[in-house]
Amino acid sequence: MKFELKTFLFLILPFGSACSQNNQTDPPLPQGTITVKGAFPNLSFTRPVDLQHAGDGSDRLFVVEQRGVISVFQNDPGTADKIEFLAIEGSVDDTGNEEGLLGLAFHPNYEDNGYFYVNYTAANPDRTVISRFKVSATDPNQADPTSELVLLQFDQPYSNHNGGQVSFGPDGYLYIAVGDGGSGGDPQGNGQNRKTLLGSILRIDVDQVNGPTNYSIPADNPFANNSEGFREEIYAYGLRNPWRFSFDSSNGQLWTADVGQNKYEEVDIIVKGGNYGWKTMEGFHCYNSADCAQDGLKMPIWEYDRSQGDVSITGGFVYHGAAIPELEGLYVYADYASGRIWSLDGSDPENPSNTELLKAPFPISSFGIDQNQELYICGFDDKIYKLGYE
Repeated sequence: MKFELKTFLFLILPFGSACSQNNQTDPPLPQGTITVKGAFPNLSFTRPVDLQHAGDGSDRLFVVEQRGVISVFQNDPGTADKIEFLAIEGSVDDTGNEEGLLGLAFHPNYEDNGYFYVNYTAANPDRTVISRFKVSATDPNQADPTSELVLLQFDQPYSNHNGGQVSFGPDGYLYIAVGDGGSGGDPQGNGQNRKTLLGSILRIDVDQVNGPTNYSIPADNPFANNSEGFREEIYAYGLRNPWRFSFDSSNGQLWTADVGQNKYEEVDIIVKGGNYGWKTMEGFHCYNSADCAQDGLKMPIWEYDRSQGDVSITGGFVYHGAAIPELEGLYVYADYASGRIWSLDGSDPENPSNTELLKAPFPISSFGIDQNQELYICGFDDKIYKLGYE
Protein backbone atom coordinates (compact mmCIF):
# COMPACT_ATOMS: atom_id res chain seq x y z
CA MET A 1 0.00 0.00 0.00
CA LYS A 2 1.42 3.22 -0.60
CA PHE A 3 1.50 2.88 2.94
CA GLU A 4 3.45 5.91 3.01
CA LEU A 5 5.57 3.61 1.54
CA LYS A 6 8.36 5.65 2.30
CA THR A 7 7.65 4.84 5.76
CA PHE A 8 5.30 1.96 5.81
CA LEU A 9 5.18 -0.04 2.90
CA PHE A 10 7.49 2.78 1.92
CA LEU A 11 7.83 0.05 4.20
CA ILE A 12 14.27 -10.98 8.93
CA LEU A 13 17.57 -14.53 9.06
CA PRO A 14 20.09 -15.13 10.68
CA PHE A 15 21.00 -18.37 9.47
CA GLY A 16 21.20 -19.97 12.81
CA SER A 17 20.91 -23.08 10.77
CA ALA A 18 21.14 -22.79 7.04
CA CYS A 19 18.13 -24.75 5.90
CA SER A 20 18.04 -25.84 2.30
CA GLN A 21 15.27 -24.55 0.07
CA ASN A 22 15.25 -27.96 -1.58
CA ASN A 23 15.93 -26.40 -4.97
CA GLN A 24 16.71 -28.90 -7.67
CA THR A 25 20.31 -29.05 -8.85
CA ASP A 26 19.06 -28.59 -12.38
CA PRO A 27 16.01 -26.29 -12.15
CA PRO A 28 13.15 -26.90 -14.57
CA LEU A 29 13.47 -25.13 -17.90
CA PRO A 30 11.17 -22.15 -18.44
CA GLN A 31 7.94 -23.05 -20.19
CA GLY A 32 7.38 -19.53 -21.46
CA THR A 33 7.54 -15.93 -20.34
CA ILE A 34 6.28 -15.34 -16.81
CA THR A 35 3.62 -12.65 -16.65
CA VAL A 36 0.86 -11.33 -14.40
CA LYS A 37 -2.70 -12.08 -15.40
CA GLY A 38 -5.99 -10.89 -14.01
CA ALA A 39 -7.11 -13.71 -11.72
CA PHE A 40 -10.74 -12.67 -11.31
CA PRO A 41 -11.56 -10.11 -14.00
CA ASN A 42 -15.18 -9.77 -12.88
CA LEU A 43 -14.28 -8.81 -9.31
CA SER A 44 -12.82 -5.65 -7.83
CA PHE A 45 -11.79 -4.66 -4.31
CA THR A 46 -11.03 -1.39 -2.54
CA ARG A 47 -7.34 -1.31 -1.62
CA PRO A 48 -6.87 -5.08 -1.15
CA VAL A 49 -4.07 -5.74 1.34
CA ASP A 50 -4.22 -9.49 2.02
CA LEU A 51 -5.41 -12.72 0.38
CA GLN A 52 -5.85 -15.95 2.33
CA HIS A 53 -7.50 -19.35 2.09
CA ALA A 54 -9.14 -21.04 5.07
CA GLY A 55 -7.28 -24.34 4.88
CA ASP A 56 -10.58 -26.21 4.90
CA GLY A 57 -10.42 -27.67 1.39
CA SER A 58 -13.30 -25.48 0.18
CA ASP A 59 -11.17 -23.76 -2.49
CA ARG A 60 -12.44 -20.36 -1.40
CA LEU A 61 -10.39 -17.20 -1.23
CA PHE A 62 -10.71 -14.36 1.27
CA VAL A 63 -9.59 -10.85 0.35
CA VAL A 64 -8.97 -8.20 3.01
CA GLU A 65 -9.79 -4.61 2.14
CA GLN A 66 -8.03 -1.92 4.11
CA ARG A 67 -11.29 -0.14 4.93
CA GLY A 68 -12.37 -3.02 7.20
CA VAL A 69 -14.10 -5.56 4.96
CA ILE A 70 -13.25 -9.21 4.18
CA SER A 71 -14.84 -10.75 1.08
CA VAL A 72 -15.09 -14.45 0.22
CA PHE A 73 -15.57 -16.12 -3.15
CA GLN A 74 -14.87 -19.35 -4.99
CA ASN A 75 -11.47 -19.71 -6.59
CA ASP A 76 -12.87 -19.65 -10.12
CA PRO A 77 -11.52 -17.21 -12.73
CA GLY A 78 -15.02 -16.69 -14.08
CA THR A 79 -16.70 -15.91 -10.80
CA ALA A 80 -18.67 -12.69 -10.64
CA ASP A 81 -19.92 -13.17 -7.11
CA LYS A 82 -18.25 -12.25 -3.87
CA ILE A 83 -19.85 -12.27 -0.42
CA GLU A 84 -19.12 -9.94 2.47
CA PHE A 85 -17.65 -12.32 5.02
CA LEU A 86 -16.93 -9.73 7.71
CA ALA A 87 -17.41 -5.96 7.90
CA ILE A 88 -15.89 -4.11 10.87
CA GLU A 89 -15.55 -0.66 9.37
CA GLY A 90 -16.98 0.85 12.52
CA SER A 91 -14.10 -0.52 14.59
CA VAL A 92 -11.29 0.10 12.12
CA ASP A 93 -9.41 3.38 11.82
CA ASP A 94 -8.18 3.67 8.24
CA THR A 95 -7.70 7.44 8.16
CA GLY A 96 -3.94 7.14 7.77
CA ASN A 97 -2.33 5.76 4.64
CA GLU A 98 -0.94 2.77 6.52
CA GLU A 99 -3.82 2.18 8.91
CA GLY A 100 -6.85 -0.06 8.57
CA LEU A 101 -7.64 -3.76 8.51
CA LEU A 102 -4.23 -5.15 7.63
CA GLY A 103 -4.08 -8.90 8.14
CA LEU A 104 -6.06 -12.15 8.36
CA ALA A 105 -5.15 -15.64 9.56
CA PHE A 106 -7.26 -18.77 9.88
CA HIS A 107 -6.73 -21.10 12.81
CA PRO A 108 -5.06 -24.39 11.82
CA ASN A 109 -8.20 -26.16 13.06
CA TYR A 110 -10.56 -23.67 11.42
CA GLU A 111 -12.62 -26.44 9.84
CA ASP A 112 -13.54 -27.62 13.34
CA ASN A 113 -13.52 -24.47 15.51
CA GLY A 114 -14.34 -21.72 12.98
CA TYR A 115 -11.79 -19.29 14.49
CA PHE A 116 -9.95 -16.67 12.49
CA TYR A 117 -7.75 -13.75 13.55
CA VAL A 118 -7.37 -10.19 12.32
CA ASN A 119 -4.92 -7.34 12.76
CA TYR A 120 -6.31 -3.80 12.55
CA THR A 121 -5.74 -0.27 13.78
CA ALA A 122 -8.26 1.54 15.98
CA ALA A 123 -8.58 5.09 17.30
CA ASN A 124 -8.99 6.83 20.67
CA PRO A 125 -6.35 5.88 21.54
CA ASP A 126 -4.48 5.04 18.36
CA ARG A 127 -3.58 1.39 18.72
CA THR A 128 -3.17 -1.99 17.05
CA VAL A 129 -5.77 -4.64 17.85
CA ILE A 130 -5.32 -8.40 17.42
CA SER A 131 -8.72 -10.09 17.62
CA ARG A 132 -10.34 -13.46 17.14
CA PHE A 133 -13.69 -13.88 15.37
CA LYS A 134 -15.80 -16.95 14.68
CA VAL A 135 -17.62 -18.03 11.55
CA SER A 136 -21.42 -18.18 11.66
CA ALA A 137 -22.85 -21.46 12.89
CA THR A 138 -25.32 -21.52 9.99
CA ASP A 139 -23.49 -19.98 7.02
CA PRO A 140 -19.85 -20.78 6.13
CA ASN A 141 -19.63 -17.59 4.06
CA GLN A 142 -20.59 -15.32 6.95
CA ALA A 143 -18.62 -14.45 10.05
CA ASP A 144 -20.35 -13.61 13.31
CA PRO A 145 -19.51 -9.89 13.84
CA THR A 146 -20.54 -10.13 17.51
CA SER A 147 -18.01 -12.87 18.25
CA GLU A 148 -14.95 -10.62 18.54
CA LEU A 149 -12.53 -11.55 21.31
CA VAL A 150 -9.65 -9.09 21.69
CA LEU A 151 -6.39 -10.90 22.36
CA LEU A 152 -3.86 -8.11 22.35
CA GLN A 153 -3.81 -4.31 22.04
CA PHE A 154 -0.89 -1.91 22.07
CA ASP A 155 -0.56 1.82 21.45
CA GLN A 156 0.75 3.25 18.21
CA PRO A 157 2.59 6.57 18.68
CA TYR A 158 2.27 7.49 14.98
CA SER A 159 -0.02 6.50 12.13
CA ASN A 160 2.58 4.68 10.03
CA HIS A 161 4.68 1.53 10.42
CA ASN A 162 1.91 -0.68 11.78
CA GLY A 163 3.21 -3.94 10.36
CA GLY A 164 0.05 -5.93 9.74
CA GLN A 165 0.73 -9.59 9.01
CA VAL A 166 -0.74 -12.33 11.19
CA SER A 167 -0.01 -15.96 10.38
CA PHE A 168 0.13 -19.33 12.07
CA GLY A 169 3.49 -21.01 11.99
CA PRO A 170 4.10 -24.73 11.53
CA ASP A 171 4.33 -24.91 15.34
CA GLY A 172 0.67 -23.85 15.67
CA TYR A 173 1.49 -20.50 17.27
CA LEU A 174 0.25 -17.14 15.98
CA TYR A 175 2.96 -14.81 14.66
CA ILE A 176 2.33 -11.06 14.43
CA ALA A 177 4.32 -8.41 12.53
CA VAL A 178 4.74 -5.11 14.39
CA GLY A 179 6.42 -1.97 13.03
CA ASP A 180 8.65 0.36 15.03
CA GLY A 181 5.83 2.80 15.85
CA GLY A 182 6.31 5.13 12.91
CA SER A 183 7.40 8.64 12.10
CA GLY A 184 10.86 8.37 10.50
CA GLY A 185 14.19 7.16 11.83
CA ASP A 186 12.62 5.41 14.84
CA PRO A 187 12.66 8.51 17.08
CA GLN A 188 11.65 6.52 20.17
CA GLY A 189 14.27 3.82 19.69
CA ASN A 190 11.68 1.05 19.66
CA GLY A 191 13.55 -1.24 17.29
CA GLN A 192 16.18 -2.04 19.93
CA ASN A 193 13.89 -1.80 22.96
CA ARG A 194 12.68 -5.22 24.06
CA LYS A 195 10.46 -3.65 26.71
CA THR A 196 8.03 -2.64 23.96
CA LEU A 197 6.23 -4.81 21.43
CA LEU A 198 7.05 -2.36 18.64
CA GLY A 199 9.65 -3.25 16.01
CA SER A 200 9.20 -6.99 16.44
CA ILE A 201 7.78 -10.28 15.29
CA LEU A 202 5.59 -11.61 18.10
CA ARG A 203 4.63 -15.23 18.82
CA ILE A 204 1.72 -16.20 21.06
CA ASP A 205 -0.27 -19.32 21.91
CA VAL A 206 -3.93 -18.62 21.16
CA ASP A 207 -5.08 -22.02 22.41
CA GLN A 208 -4.09 -21.41 26.02
CA VAL A 209 -5.24 -18.58 28.28
CA ASN A 210 -2.90 -17.24 30.93
CA GLY A 211 -4.22 -14.93 33.63
CA PRO A 212 -5.69 -11.66 32.33
CA THR A 213 -4.73 -12.22 28.67
CA ASN A 214 -6.64 -14.26 26.11
CA TYR A 215 -3.44 -16.01 25.07
CA SER A 216 -0.31 -17.42 26.66
CA ILE A 217 3.43 -17.20 26.05
CA PRO A 218 5.02 -20.26 24.41
CA ALA A 219 7.49 -21.75 26.88
CA ASP A 220 10.33 -21.55 24.37
CA ASN A 221 9.85 -17.92 23.40
CA PRO A 222 13.30 -16.33 23.65
CA PHE A 223 12.38 -13.94 26.47
CA ALA A 224 9.86 -16.10 28.33
CA ASN A 225 10.20 -15.67 32.10
CA ASN A 226 12.95 -13.08 31.75
CA SER A 227 13.79 -10.82 34.70
CA GLU A 228 14.75 -7.71 32.69
CA GLY A 229 11.24 -6.55 31.86
CA PHE A 230 11.43 -7.61 28.21
CA ARG A 231 8.10 -8.37 26.54
CA GLU A 232 7.74 -12.13 26.51
CA GLU A 233 5.66 -12.10 23.32
CA ILE A 234 8.74 -11.09 21.28
CA TYR A 235 10.09 -13.75 18.94
CA ALA A 236 12.54 -11.51 17.05
CA TYR A 237 13.22 -7.76 17.08
CA GLY A 238 15.20 -4.92 15.50
CA LEU A 239 12.72 -4.49 12.65
CA ARG A 240 11.50 -1.27 11.06
CA ASN A 241 8.27 -2.18 9.29
CA PRO A 242 7.86 -5.89 8.52
CA TRP A 243 4.75 -5.45 6.39
CA ARG A 244 4.62 -9.03 5.09
CA PHE A 245 6.16 -12.33 6.20
CA SER A 246 5.51 -15.96 5.29
CA PHE A 247 6.61 -19.47 6.19
CA ASP A 248 8.24 -21.77 3.66
CA SER A 249 5.91 -24.78 3.67
CA SER A 250 8.79 -27.15 2.88
CA ASN A 251 11.00 -26.38 5.88
CA GLY A 252 9.28 -23.81 8.12
CA GLN A 253 11.72 -20.97 7.47
CA LEU A 254 10.23 -17.56 8.28
CA TRP A 255 10.86 -15.09 5.45
CA THR A 256 10.24 -11.39 6.15
CA ALA A 257 10.49 -8.28 4.01
CA ASP A 258 11.40 -5.24 6.11
CA VAL A 259 10.71 -1.82 4.59
CA GLY A 260 13.69 0.51 4.68
CA GLN A 261 14.06 4.10 5.79
CA ASN A 262 15.22 5.88 2.65
CA LYS A 263 17.98 3.89 0.96
CA TYR A 264 17.66 0.10 1.30
CA GLU A 265 14.94 -2.54 1.34
CA GLU A 266 15.75 -5.92 2.87
CA VAL A 267 14.77 -9.59 2.98
CA ASP A 268 15.41 -11.45 6.22
CA ILE A 269 15.06 -15.02 7.39
CA ILE A 270 13.86 -14.78 10.95
CA VAL A 271 15.20 -16.95 13.73
CA LYS A 272 14.10 -17.10 17.34
CA GLY A 273 15.63 -14.34 19.43
CA GLY A 274 17.27 -12.67 16.42
CA ASN A 275 18.10 -8.96 16.43
CA TYR A 276 17.75 -7.62 12.88
CA GLY A 277 19.58 -4.40 13.53
CA TRP A 278 17.18 -1.48 13.08
CA LYS A 279 18.00 1.31 13.68
CA THR A 280 21.69 0.56 13.93
CA MET A 281 21.49 -0.86 10.42
CA GLU A 282 19.44 -0.30 7.28
CA GLY A 283 20.01 -3.43 5.27
CA PHE A 284 23.74 -4.18 5.34
CA HIS A 285 24.57 -0.50 5.97
CA CYS A 286 25.07 1.60 9.08
CA TYR A 287 22.23 4.02 9.76
CA ASN A 288 23.09 7.26 11.59
CA SER A 289 25.04 5.36 14.20
CA ALA A 290 28.10 6.76 15.89
CA ASP A 291 29.84 3.43 16.30
CA CYS A 292 27.55 1.08 14.34
CA ALA A 293 28.30 -1.87 16.61
CA GLN A 294 27.16 -4.94 14.73
CA ASP A 295 28.04 -7.69 17.19
CA GLY A 296 25.12 -10.06 17.58
CA LEU A 297 23.06 -8.56 14.78
CA LYS A 298 21.44 -10.71 12.12
CA MET A 299 22.12 -9.44 8.62
CA PRO A 300 19.63 -9.70 5.75
CA ILE A 301 19.87 -12.42 3.16
CA TRP A 302 19.28 -9.78 0.49
CA GLU A 303 18.84 -6.06 0.00
CA TYR A 304 18.17 -3.67 -2.86
CA ASP A 305 18.56 0.07 -3.13
CA ARG A 306 16.21 2.67 -4.55
CA SER A 307 18.18 3.61 -7.64
CA GLN A 308 15.62 2.05 -10.02
CA GLY A 309 12.53 3.76 -8.64
CA ASP A 310 11.90 1.18 -5.92
CA VAL A 311 10.76 2.52 -2.57
CA SER A 312 9.00 -0.14 -0.50
CA ILE A 313 9.44 -3.90 -0.41
CA THR A 314 6.38 -6.17 -0.49
CA GLY A 315 7.15 -9.59 0.95
CA GLY A 316 5.91 -12.72 -0.77
CA PHE A 317 6.24 -16.49 -0.55
CA VAL A 318 8.62 -19.32 -1.26
CA TYR A 319 6.85 -20.87 -4.23
CA HIS A 320 5.66 -24.48 -4.13
CA GLY A 321 2.84 -24.40 -6.67
CA ALA A 322 2.63 -26.42 -9.88
CA ALA A 323 1.88 -23.71 -12.46
CA ILE A 324 5.42 -22.29 -12.74
CA PRO A 325 7.94 -25.13 -12.17
CA GLU A 326 10.99 -22.89 -12.63
CA LEU A 327 10.07 -20.95 -9.48
CA GLU A 328 9.94 -24.01 -7.23
CA GLY A 329 11.68 -23.27 -3.93
CA LEU A 330 12.35 -19.61 -4.79
CA TYR A 331 11.18 -16.65 -2.72
CA VAL A 332 8.98 -14.41 -4.87
CA TYR A 333 8.60 -10.80 -3.75
CA ALA A 334 8.13 -7.30 -5.19
CA ASP A 335 8.44 -3.57 -4.75
CA TYR A 336 5.22 -1.72 -4.07
CA ALA A 337 5.96 1.40 -6.09
CA SER A 338 7.95 0.18 -9.09
CA GLY A 339 5.94 -3.03 -9.57
CA ARG A 340 9.12 -5.02 -10.09
CA ILE A 341 8.81 -8.69 -9.10
CA TRP A 342 11.83 -10.87 -8.32
CA SER A 343 12.67 -14.45 -7.36
CA LEU A 344 15.37 -15.04 -4.75
CA ASP A 345 17.23 -18.31 -4.41
CA GLY A 346 18.39 -18.61 -0.80
CA SER A 347 19.50 -22.23 -0.91
CA ASP A 348 23.06 -21.02 -0.34
CA PRO A 349 22.58 -18.15 2.14
CA GLU A 350 26.14 -16.95 1.66
CA ASN A 351 25.64 -16.63 -2.08
CA PRO A 352 21.96 -15.84 -2.77
CA SER A 353 20.84 -15.36 -6.36
CA ASN A 354 18.20 -12.76 -7.26
CA THR A 355 16.39 -12.62 -10.61
CA GLU A 356 14.00 -9.97 -11.88
CA LEU A 357 10.94 -11.71 -13.33
CA LEU A 358 8.87 -8.81 -14.64
CA LYS A 359 7.51 -5.35 -13.93
CA ALA A 360 3.81 -5.10 -13.13
CA PRO A 361 1.93 -1.95 -14.22
CA PHE A 362 0.26 -1.42 -10.84
CA PRO A 363 1.28 -0.95 -7.18
CA ILE A 364 1.73 -4.30 -5.42
CA SER A 365 0.44 -4.27 -1.85
CA SER A 366 0.60 -7.96 -0.98
CA PHE A 367 0.89 -11.58 -2.10
CA GLY A 368 -1.23 -14.58 -1.16
CA ILE A 369 -1.51 -18.28 -1.93
CA ASP A 370 -4.48 -20.60 -2.48
CA GLN A 371 -4.90 -24.12 -1.14
CA ASN A 372 -2.70 -25.44 -3.97
CA GLN A 373 0.05 -22.92 -3.14
CA GLU A 374 -0.42 -20.97 -6.35
CA LEU A 375 0.64 -17.36 -6.00
CA TYR A 376 -1.68 -14.33 -6.18
CA ILE A 377 -1.00 -10.59 -6.08
CA CYS A 378 -3.10 -7.83 -4.52
CA GLY A 379 -2.93 -4.72 -6.69
CA PHE A 380 -3.78 -1.21 -5.62
CA ASP A 381 -5.63 -0.84 -8.89
CA ASP A 382 -8.30 -2.78 -6.95
CA LYS A 383 -7.70 -6.08 -8.75
CA ILE A 384 -6.28 -9.51 -7.89
CA TYR A 385 -3.67 -11.06 -10.18
CA LYS A 386 -1.72 -14.27 -10.42
CA LEU A 387 1.56 -15.28 -11.93
CA GLY A 388 1.57 -17.56 -14.95
CA TYR A 389 3.02 -18.13 -18.40
CA GLU A 390 2.01 -16.17 -21.46
